[in-house]
Amino acid sequence: MTEEELILTAVRKCRRVDLYADSQLLSPRQKNQIDDIKFNRQNGTPLQYLLGSCEFMGLEFKVDARVLIPRPETEILVEAAINILKKGEGRKWMTPRILDLGTGSGNIAVSLAKFINESQVTAVDISNPALDLARENARLHGVHEKIKFIQSDLFVSLKNSLPNPVGFDMIISNPPYIPSAVVGRLPIDVQKEPVLALDGGVDGLDFYRRIIGESSAFLKHVGFLLLEMGDGQAEAVEQITLKTEKFCGQQCLKDYMGTKRIMIAEVK
Repeated sequence: MTEEELILTAVRKCRRVDLYADSQLLSPRQKNQIDDIKFNRQNGTPLQYLLGSCEFMGLEFKVDARVLIPRPETEILVEAAINILKKGEGRKWMTPRILDLGTGSGNIAVSLAKFINESQVTAVDISNPALDLARENARLHGVHEKIKFIQSDLFVSLKNSLPNPVGFDMIISNPPYIPSAVVGRLPIDVQKEPVLALDGGVDGLDFYRRIIGESSAFLKHVGFLLLEMGDGQAEAVEQITLKTEKFCGQQCLKDYMGTKRIMIAEVK
């Protein structure tokens, strides 16, 4: 949908087709709503924040300034995870344990809990406000009992928060990957999103070094690590992974523009 259509369907609480099938006049209240949205949009506020939600994996997620807005590219990450857990190399897990690092709105954790039967998901974020919103989204989609939310700086608090912190079948993450010096040059609407969810350190690779360096200690011997990467980062992330000598069978998946976007690695 166009931005105009997104605004109109949100204000009228209708489907896109209804905009054209039923051209009813807007009420004064609806007109004021639209004017407010457009005014704030011109000032750089992301449309998803103004509408209070966005779609991801066919599900509606609440979003606001506490969290990064889910991107379509991240659906490739989730689809790859689903494919591995359901069909990967003939393996099937009865009760897969999944760790989502930097859960944000919970879009990855909730989607996996929704689409993978009997899954047990642990969703981690350093931000308590983000975790509050992720819990709302889990309740919204009826999977809150399948997800354990933990406030932690990546793996730091896991050992004290889980009875069995070792033995995940999969670790998945869309970490911050924008180089620090670039954050201030991002489009104004992107700069409205949490810096914690954007800033990946001097070269944008800080979180990859940490996640890749520590993941093998939390994965089963047939466990998988799935990471979303920024533009042009695939080679560097692959090299970080190779240097750990803990993973094998690396592969990269491309996004809709042909950019290497998702790295998949298996514990040796």
